[in-house]
Amino acid sequence: MNKRLGFVFFTMSLLLFFYVPTADAAFWELTGDTNVHDPTIIKEGNTWYTFSTGPGLQVLRSDNGLHWYRVPQIFLQPLSWWNTYVPEHSENDVWAPDIEYFNGRYWLYYSISTFRSNQSLIGLTSTHSIHSGQWRDDGLVISTASHHNYNAIDPQLTIDANGEPWLAFGSHWTGIKLVKLNASTMKPTGNIYSIANRPNHNGAIEAPTIYYRNGYYYLFASIDSCCQGVNSTYKIIYGRSTNITGPYVDRNGNPMMNGGGTVLDAGNDRWRGPGHQDVYNGIIIRHAYDALDNGNPKLLINDLYWSGGWPSY
Repeated sequence: MNKRLGFVFFTMSLLLFFYVPTADAAFWELTGDTNVHDPTIIKEGNTWYTFSTGPGLQVLRSDNGLHWYRVPQIFLQPLSWWNTYVPEHSENDVWAPDIEYFNGRYWLYYSISTFRSNQSLIGLTSTHSIHSGQWRDDGLVISTASHHNYNAIDPQLTIDANGEPWLAFGSHWTGIKLVKLNASTMKPTGNIYSIANRPNHNGAIEAPTIYYRNGYYYLFASIDSCCQGVNSTYKIIYGRSTNITGPYVDRNGNPMMNGGGTVLDAGNDRWRGPGHQDVYNGIIIRHAYDALDNGNPKLLINDLYWSGGWPSY
């Protein structure tokens, strides 16, 4: 090999050595304990945390984002006040958390409910440091009962372009709702807006995630049926709006208030019923039911790719 060719080869080798693939929405190869349902993710320092549905809110930790292990749950016992709003809830089964960092604290919203009921609540706990393991009970955020036409579960905190906090939530009934939060209490203030619905599909839409990027608010949601293992028909859809309160439309201009939504992920032969997504710092996570492991729900992570102002992976 002559010197010129050797230099080219050496340079290309260096480029390959230092290149970390992030384009084309790379699929993260995860190891360890990845059993989750309804995951949300955040990073504190160099440590990753995923919170998910389960006894007392389940917590996974990772030191590199790839290998995960389980650490102690948030609530060792049910909080006494839960029973006031959801009296049929007798176990320490906590659903669909969302965690975000805002104004110097980590805010962890969660749901208490029972299947096929909208007698539900969204609660809040917070901490100055996840590492500390010290969580403060911030109490009730919002509750619903049988006379309401919406459901107080699946919360998601988002911060708008002006630095103001909002909470998206909702499952079935009349779909996805949005309410502004008081930045001091992190509790609702003002009107509840409707931002997405599926009136011709029994309201089968839930798990909202709003993500702001380049002048648009992107609303991701999950539609159809979860919680049936490999028979789940869950899938992830999205739309966007220039205003956080909507109207949101999909890539074809169909309003999400009238059943619109572009499908982002409908699963594949192995990963069935993907959904309950969370978008965080350029990645998207969700659970899907593993056909190679008796339909157990697992954590999946992808880099999120954007083209022409729309997401894909």
